[in-house]
Amino acid sequence: MHLDFGSKVLVMGILNVTPDSFSDGGRFFDADNIAKQVAAMVQAGADIIDVGGESTRPFAEPVSIAEECGRILPAIRLIRQVSAIPISIDTTKAEVARKALAEGADIINDISALRFDPEMLSLVRETEVPVVIMHMQGTPSDMQVDPHYDDVVSEIKDFFEERLAWAEENGVSRNRFIIDPGIGFGKTVGHNLSILKRVAEFADLGCPVLVGHSRKSFIGKLLGAELHARDVATAAISALCAQQGVSVLRVHDVEKTVQAVRLAEAIKLAD
Repeated sequence: MHLDFGSKVLVMGILNVTPDSFSDGGRFFDADNIAKQVAAMVQAGADIIDVGGESTRPFAEPVSIAEECGRILPAIRLIRQVSAIPISIDTTKAEVARKALAEGADIINDISALRFDPEMLSLVRETEVPVVIMHMQGTPSDMQVDPHYDDVVSEIKDFFEERLAWAEENGVSRNRFIIDPGIGFGKTVGHNLSILKRVAEFADLGCPVLVGHSRKSFIGKLLGAELHARDVATAAISALCAQQGVSVLRVHDVEKTVQAVRLAEAIKLAD
């Protein structure tokens, strides 16, 4: 599928069908709740829905392929019954991604940047779908154990240069990829702030940039805000990202971010 990154910032609504996700674990674990949440996100102006069946919060435990498929495939079928909105599948497992694409998903969102499953490269090469690759220092089980960088933005850019070069060497064009600097994945509060301050620099890589900052713990640490009280701050960050050329924003509260981003875009285009 083709995503139009030129006309506006795309808002990706998060649908976690997990019992243990850091923000909405268990909340959308049945068909009625999934249908209601999807309808609400579409109504609010979501451009993409990102479906995840395995929590990637710090220190999360992995789940089996069968369990992950049992969570995400029914959700994708439900979405497809009510909407043609592009669907992103948030997984590091090639078999899960393959089955999700067969059910109607349109985008692969791999937080491991094709590193955790050696079969993911083959799947990406076989298909023509866009692929999100994310930077993470370590794995979900250890990424927040004393993360360190000399220059966080430069080191993340180097990581993506290596991954994109590797993909091209293996027959996948870099224009297939969307890059995500990985807010909260092996980063301190200071690292996250530096990434957001300098997010425009990732455009040097020649790929659309996705930022996933929604309700992250650094917001709570800075503002003393509980999980579901972080949506206003999330929307504020979304507006700043829109001003700096970010192409996709992955968020829980679609309505607030759509409003913030559309306003930021209007200001940016003003005389």
